[in-house]
Amino acid sequence: MTDAAPAPPRPRPTTGEAIYGGLLFTGALLAIAFVLPGSTATAQDWPVLLFFLLFGLFTIAIGYAHPVFGHVSFDRLAQVSSVLVLGPVDAAWINGLASLVYPWHRLRNGVPLPNVALAAITNAGLMTLMVLGSGLLYVAIGGAVPLMQLGLETLTAVVVLLLAMQVVNEGGMMILVRMRAPRTPYSLSWSDIATEMMAGLAAVLVAIVWNRMEVEVFLLLLAVLIAGMLALKSFAEMRLRLERLVEKRTEALHEKTQQLERLVARDPLTGLYSRRHADEFLLREIALARTELRAIAVALADIDHFKNINDEHSHGIGDRVLEQVGRIFAGQARDCDLVARYGGEEFVFCFIGVGETDAARMCEELRQVVEREDWGAVSPGLRVTMSIGLAFCDTEPAASTLLEHADACLYRAKRSGRNRVEGGAVRPALRA
Repeated sequence: MTDAAPAPPRPRPTTGEAIYGGLLFTGALLAIAFVLPGSTATAQDWPVLLFFLLFGLFTIAIGYAHPVFGHVSFDRLAQVSSVLVLGPVDAAWINGLASLVYPWHRLRNGVPLPNVALAAITNAGLMTLMVLGSGLLYVAIGGAVPLMQLGLETLTAVVVLLLAMQVVNEGGMMILVRMRAPRTPYSLSWSDIATEMMAGLAAVLVAIVWNRMEVEVFLLLLAVLIAGMLALKSFAEMRLRLERLVEKRTEALHEKTQQLERLVARDPLTGLYSRRHADEFLLREIALARTELRAIAVALADIDHFKNINDEHSHGIGDRVLEQVGRIFAGQARDCDLVARYGGEEFVFCFIGVGETDAARMCEELRQVVEREDWGAVSPGLRVTMSIGLAFCDTEPAASTLLEHADACLYRAKRSGRNRVEGGAVRPALRA
């Protein structure tokens, strides 16, 4: 049922696709050359052979576009019925020829010649080998050719024929998808498999009516099958549209969720990370530091006399101060470090893999940059400084321990006159 040719536009075939298609086609030619002497067809049988060739082309053409396989058709109906009427040898080369001829109309749609040629030989090779191998298995276990009626033995052989075709087809398509795009997921479509099995069972009825030469019944049956295939095509296309719609809605929902997560992770005023994100970051990174035995430092910074800034210069100026401080910190921080607004006028830093001396130096640089900023441009007479408390530990730290120690150091900095950095290593007795 599946046609290996993808719907345009498609990139040029990969080397793996070309090799795979060439091997399939070569194998099919060799297999047909080997078994063709066993064909029972004669020159007088050409109308029957022509009918099944055209029938095969029709069942392929009535298919629909598929996002993975490119094109899904109802050719299982022609494949199975031709096996049960003509035998596996003639059915194999007729269906292989139909698969070889069909893709060439895509040249009119602008599909590149290499894509069309590869689709033709890949489809022809896979369908030929599938029909031939499954058909010979059907005959070997007692399947009748031509099929006139169903007995238990023949029914068993028909089921084996359908299952063998399905296994070969799915295996061949799975290899093709892997060759085309190794990371593309391949999963069985149970609705397509069910349709193929139903087409195979309908083919049994087609073969029995054909072999009994009940022309009127055959034409009526053919009309009903065509109507059924058209209905299934419409249903399949509707199902694919719904699946694409669900995928788009799911992607949109995922994007909205990510946007909300980003909003939660960021402080809306300063653009820095929020306290929630900071707490999660500290827990994660401190756990890694404990496992990997690496140094980590945490600092809490507080804008000095921020209440006076709000009272003397207005809350709007206070917000602008917070925004500017956020920009300063974001510009000074390394990519691997954390800088976040921890609440009000308080900020938190986490320095990964740095020693105590380097962490203290980085905090001092941040303090100096804030102090030297031209705050008079924000509001005349405005002066902004910061007090910073630093906690450092290089052996089994805990998040609560470092934050408590940094907070204690921050208060020591405030009591010592503000606009300064106070810190030190966490002692074992302070560990949480």
